[in-house]
Amino acid sequence: MGAELFESSQAARETFQEADDSLGFPLSRVIFEGPAQELQNTANSQPAIMSVSVAAWRTWQEMCGPEAAEAQAVAGHSLGEYTSLVAAGVIDFSDAVQLVRKRGELMNQAAVNRPGSMAAILGLNELAFAQICGETGVELANINTDDQIVISGDKIAVARAMDLASARGAKKTIPLPVSGAFHSSLMVEAEAGLADAIGGLTFKDPKMPVIGNCESKPLTTGDEIRSELVNGLCQCVQWKNSVRHMVDSGVTEFVEFGSGGVLAGLIKRIDRGVKVTAVSDSVAMRKLAEIEA
Repeated sequence: MGAELFESSQAARETFQEADDSLGFPLSRVIFEGPAQELQNTANSQPAIMSVSVAAWRTWQEMCGPEAAEAQAVAGHSLGEYTSLVAAGVIDFSDAVQLVRKRGELMNQAAVNRPGSMAAILGLNELAFAQICGETGVELANINTDDQIVISGDKIAVARAMDLASARGAKKTIPLPVSGAFHSSLMVEAEAGLADAIGGLTFKDPKMPVIGNCESKPLTTGDEIRSELVNGLCQCVQWKNSVRHMVDSGVTEFVEFGSGGVLAGLIKRIDRGVKVTAVSDSVAMRKLAEIEA
């Protein structure tokens, strides 16, 4: 993850070095070499994923110039929201990478104290899920598309909800390989610690609209963003509504920066009329630059 960027881009190399210096240990070594168990620790995986995404964003700017950073809006899904804040100039990357590491530590401790799980359900609408949540006590964690919803909560409750969803016509139920019940009330004890960490950092007003996860509307001040990040630990990620807000506001092209292309796939399912590109390496960026030119 991110190795090709490191080899091909000075901006990416500087980004990974900045992450290492900010955290005080060689995160880049863990990203490139593992071991997998160490990388999968949420306190490492969160800053690792964000570092790769920011490295990709900066590589794009390096390749195409400052104007390449101009956008109608930026957004990110859960952890990805922090990358969008760096892109929008709200928070410095060195502060952001420390913040997401702290976020990972807090979420991991909350998961140890109040164990839970998550599952993706395909093929049921929100109304059907509202009923299942009421019957089982699980919570909606991510509304990704019209027919892809992620649930979160107590392990037994999630298992029961998966059974109910299957019985009521879900096309597929997929338990997720996560360490806790993220975006649910089981994360509530992490909120105070995250608020303290955020309180010690400088948040500027964004230089371009940031579309928040919780209410799917533009966040225009540093104070609004602080509240969004704390609330986002327990509240549902309204990704479908965030994308629709951007489309309704006139966005016709989306570019996903970072490892993989999960969000690009979701956006295509939300609105097939928009152009969507996922870029995780310099080859994809050069192709995109040629198209844009």
